[in-house]
Amino acid sequence: KMIVGYVDRKTMTIRESGRSSDYITPSFGYGCLLDCTYCYMKRHLEKGLTVSKNVNQILSEINNHSYFVANASKPNQTHESYMTYDIACNEDFALHRKYHDWEKIFDFFKNHPIAMATLATKIIPIEFINYNPNGKVRIRFSLMPQKISDYLEPGTPKIIDRIKAVNAFIDAGYDVHLNFSPVVVYPDWLKDYKYLFQLCNDYIDYKDQVKCEVIFLTHNEKKHYKNVTNDKKGESLLWTPENQESKVSSYGGTNIRYEHNLKRDYIQSFIKLHDSIIKWNKIRYIF
Repeated sequence: KMIVGYVDRKTMTIRESGRSSDYITPSFGYGCLLDCTYCYMKRHLEKGLTVSKNVNQILSEINNHSYFVANASKPNQTHESYMTYDIACNEDFALHRKYHDWEKIFDFFKNHPIAMATLATKIIPIEFINYNPNGKVRIRFSLMPQKISDYLEPGTPKIIDRIKAVNAFIDAGYDVHLNFSPVVVYPDWLKDYKYLFQLCNDYIDYKDQVKCEVIFLTHNEKKHYKNVTNDKKGESLLWTPENQESKVSSYGGTNIRYEHNLKRDYIQSFIKLHDSIIKWNKIRYIF
């Protein structure tokens, strides 16, 4: 059962990001209605979604921030000239679009002289196609090999369909990037990524525009035990102590990530393979 509640968002903090975007907005939505096995949101809100009622207040905060507080020097890797604000850090905004007044939010950014919006998604928000944001909304389509997406992202669109959506959304007026996240290391991972990169090369037409970000898996201890208890498929891909180390996150809780020396090698292998097939797809950052 989907549990969606509408709340007045109390926290109006705009945080620095520096990777996906310059800044992270207050949450228009908090939680997720998907059930991906690696999801960090499920640690904070196990079920359902809360949607902000005070959208005007959030937009006003972003407006004031962009004029009076934002100090990101331009150009930088997030954008040449606009201040970039991630509007979906705590949810999949595109998935939850019917619960949001998304056109109003997009209008704000479309008409704003300084700020632009960015959001990552695993789904294909068809309704967005009929809205032209004039390049002021960036969609980052999340990609991983289909073989593991079947286990880790149940109920999400096929990877090939996300790749094919890139051209359509650029045609509709969106800025589109790829989000290789999370990158999961397993015996055949490079072979599967080779095929994924070849699909990107075959189907994406706008090779001069589409950049990417790459984020290797961070898994959470509490989430791991919950997955095991609920007999989630694919957990053995995520919890691999033989090549992982623990890190206590800034938000508390023990997270597991790839051992730093091994991870350095994984990153180099990823870049080498990526650049041998889709060098046109500039890596904005990788970690």
